[in-house]
Amino acid sequence: MSAPSLPPVSPANNIAPSMNHSIVEDLVALMVGVLMIGLAISLDTGAGLLNGGVSGTAFLVHYATGINYGAAFFVLNLPFYWLALKRLGIGFTVKTFAAVALLSLVTGFSPAVFRIQDIHPAYAGILGGVLMGTGVLVLFRHKASLGGVGIAAVYLQESRGWRAGHVQMAVDVLIALAALFVADPIRVFWSAVGLVVLNVILSLNHRTDRYRTA
Repeated sequence: MSAPSLPPVSPANNIAPSMNHSIVEDLVALMVGVLMIGLAISLDTGAGLLNGGVSGTAFLVHYATGINYGAAFFVLNLPFYWLALKRLGIGFTVKTFAAVALLSLVTGFSPAVFRIQDIHPAYAGILGGVLMGTGVLVLFRHKASLGGVGIAAVYLQESRGWRAGHVQMAVDVLIALAALFVADPIRVFWSAVGLVVLNVILSLNHRTDRYRTA
């Protein structure tokens, strides 16, 4: 009895062909990714840290005004959905909207379920970066995201030639500078460490020369 044949691999770049996920697989991935990201946000909130992009902006709004993080995150993401629909298609947009809505719900009810009140900002920044990076990676693998600045960065890269990574980094730098007005500098530093950890995870594991997402 012969062994089952494996999917063909492109000899030119040694990249396995992409596979479509089932609806169940996508739903499970959205839940797993969002729960990991939600836990990372709980760690950051407990330590007084923040993230980059729209998530970081939502943290600034939360710290400065007391508005619920989940509500701020959801509303701030709304202007970016038309970019996703225009550039990345209806499937990506629907799954991204679902991920953002689910994350808003998770972060909204998390304080009623558990509270993280005593955690060193260094540990929160590093572990939060690991969880956030892995959760975002799960979403990317299933053609979804948390919307926001990431969508805008891709749009600007395609329409004006601005490198998406530079756009994302510029926004994160502005958020970190703004955070100095509402957060302790040491906590801003550990927030930056968390962002570095997040981006290292994504850069090592989400590479177009190794994986296909479409």
